[in-house]
Amino acid sequence: MFIAIVQIPMTKRPRETAVESARKTAPTYTALAAKGLLRKYYLNGEAGGGGVYLWESEAAARAWYTPEWEKRMAASFGAAPTVTYYDSHVTVDNEAGQVKVED
Repeated sequence: MFIAIVQIPMTKRPRETAVESARKTAPTYTALAAKGLLRKYYLNGEAGGGGVYLWESEAAARAWYTPEWEKRMAASFGAAPTVTYYDSHVTVDNEAGQVKVED
């Protein structure tokens, strides 16, 4: 699994505003399942907004975060996003009671 964390410097939004925005954009990320996106967590906090994205592979993640994507995000939010990439070799899933090591 591969993780990308997107951070956008912006003011924390009220919960209702953040949820409404997420619901509007969720179909975009649902459609990305076909391109390797496994899960997205929307972020909204004092440090800004963004998301935590779980991808099937590094190639799938990097194919999404293009210079054109960065321009769209900057236009939408008034600030350029930062993307940080991570390999994730081990996952602790307390809901399932499992520790999974990627092959």
